[in-house]
Amino acid sequence: MNCIKNNQVVELCWLERPSTEVAPDLIGCSLVRQMADGEIIRGLIVETEAYGENDPACHAYRRRTGRNSVMFGEAGRTYVYLIYGMYHCLNVVTDRDGVPSAVLIRALQLESVPRWINERHRVKPSRIAAGPGKLCRALQIDSTLNAQVLQPDQPLWLEHRSSEFTAEIVQTTRIGLTQGIDLPWRWYLGNCLAVSKL
Repeated sequence: MNCIKNNQVVELCWLERPSTEVAPDLIGCSLVRQMADGEIIRGLIVETEAYGENDPACHAYRRRTGRNSVMFGEAGRTYVYLIYGMYHCLNVVTDRDGVPSAVLIRALQLESVPRWINERHRVKPSRIAAGPGKLCRALQIDSTLNAQVLQPDQPLWLEHRSSEFTAEIVQTTRIGLTQGIDLPWRWYLGNCLAVSKL
């Protein structure tokens, strides 16, 4: 793949691969959130899960719907959905156009604590974004950011991990599912306190 990395920003073509290839490669990358006032918040991606075609746990497994249609589109878009009526989850759409595939960003290690995080949660900064719902709450990500292109002039983008990144990446089965539970499609940064479930 002839994909140029521009100032370490993840180019959309880098995401045009199956979710099971992209998910482990996103560990150690940064998710960047730009707020409406220009404030920038960065978090190291420390946990991911892959979802793809013919995967019974994937939202697009049965058919294309209004909710999951972005998963069938071009790589490099966001797929944000609501669970339990109260928590948002952020996914990165991957693979070829027409192939439903995405990577759930499960946890971040934030560079700094956002100013709106209350004192009770500041006591354990490593846990502020330690879960898909927690990270969306911490970065104020909701359904208004669904189907956004991941690039610097948008509210969200990705940056490649540094060339010095050498930490252990652990592969295991996904969690919190009732189907596809045996697939080893979850990756996380070893010995990291920000992982959602150790």
